[in-house]
Amino acid sequence: MAINQKQVLSLQQKLSPQQIQMIKLLELPTVQLEQRIKQEIEDNIVLEEEERSPEEEEPREISVEEYLREDDTPSYKSRINNYSKDDKQRPVYLSEGRSLQEYLVEQLGYRDLSEREMRLAVYLIGSIDEDGYLRRDLESVADDIAFTMGVEVTPAELERLLKIIHELEPAGVGARNLQECLLLQMDQIPLNSRARRLARKILTSYFDEFVKKHYEKLIARLQVTEDEFRDAIDEIRRLSPKPGNLYSEGGTDTTPYIIPDFLLDFHDGRFELSLNSYNVPEVRVNRRYVDMIRDMVASDGTVKEKDREALQFVKSKIDSAKWFISAIKQRHDTLMRTMQTILDYQQEYFKDGDKSKLRPMILKDIADRTGLDVSTISRVVNSKYVQTQFGIILLKSLFSEAMQTDSGEEVSSYEIKNLLQRCIDEEDKRRPLTDETLMDVLNAKGYRIARRTVAKYREMLGIPVARLRKQI
Repeated sequence: MAINQKQVLSLQQKLSPQQIQMIKLLELPTVQLEQRIKQEIEDNIVLEEEERSPEEEEPREISVEEYLREDDTPSYKSRINNYSKDDKQRPVYLSEGRSLQEYLVEQLGYRDLSEREMRLAVYLIGSIDEDGYLRRDLESVADDIAFTMGVEVTPAELERLLKIIHELEPAGVGARNLQECLLLQMDQIPLNSRARRLARKILTSYFDEFVKKHYEKLIARLQVTEDEFRDAIDEIRRLSPKPGNLYSEGGTDTTPYIIPDFLLDFHDGRFELSLNSYNVPEVRVNRRYVDMIRDMVASDGTVKEKDREALQFVKSKIDSAKWFISAIKQRHDTLMRTMQTILDYQQEYFKDGDKSKLRPMILKDIADRTGLDVSTISRVVNSKYVQTQFGIILLKSLFSEAMQTDSGEEVSSYEIKNLLQRCIDEEDKRRPLTDETLMDVLNAKGYRIARRTVAKYREMLGIPVARLRKQI
């Protein structure tokens, strides 16, 4: 059997651990950067949080490689800060007050529950999501309770406890679907009018037809007038489809505080752009450890055997700290370079916030002007905000594709969306405009746009199809 051997030369590009960390730092918004720097200070003993005075000199480079043999390298060298504890990014929000779950548990304290019932009810509350819904079936919850708490419980017992939770505020909390949510809210208001009684009947017996907006069919089946039906629908519209949002004392992921990454001022016809560095720690290398290395190195450049491992450890930490400081500066420069280019590109928009002045802009436009890679621009604009005189703007929202008019002029897709929104706002809700009709309206105004593009923009604006926009 012949064995054929051949040598193949290939080029592969691999990111170093330092490059990976740089990418992660670039992606972080201001609040998470603050947490990341504080974590690095905790992990690296030679880093300290301190303002650097301009007159302070950089620590002198000390080379020790010449007296450290490769086989003397201690095992921790391979573990020197080559990873980030932020591998899985988590949203970091500033919030205070009680959460929805804490508010519900507090209300449970006023109920006459045994210790077992209280524990089970608290577990149920913990399974309620931020919108106020319990989206897991009770059998699965019972299995989880048996596994995590070692308590055997039946779905029937959990159902009884859930009914108690359904009586808590905000109304509708703990519902398992939209129909149950709306009915729970109606149960907490008096049915002292024909409109409310009719509304409850619609939610109980004709929910599918109501959701699909088959209004003419409902009016015929309920044998009511159009005005009576409209009053009932108005009662339903007063209910909340997301009861969790009715409780706003505690901060949740649905209502975060936004911390802008850039600050942009415009006065006397001039822009002033800066990075928001408030609360972001300044870091430097603790000179005590630099002096420690100097003390270990003799005047002839030799190091005692007993000091070699300690010397290598301290030097590796200093190298890591200096790289981290350099990476923070590089992040600063890249962010400012990118934001300044976006500002130059969209100057007319940033003067007053008029979206009709937004120029068509894609990532490649900014990449070409900065000399940076498209992926770098994408990381910079993702989850970053700029504070302007007209509000806080998500950078990613400034990017839009170009559309052409009949005259060949390029316009931003924002202009199309604004016109589309205006057409829908002004339509007759009894006969809402279909996507086909909207296409004809836009084409008549000189915008070259296909029906599928109208549908795409309508969905991006969060506007339902014509049938679901119909009103009586």
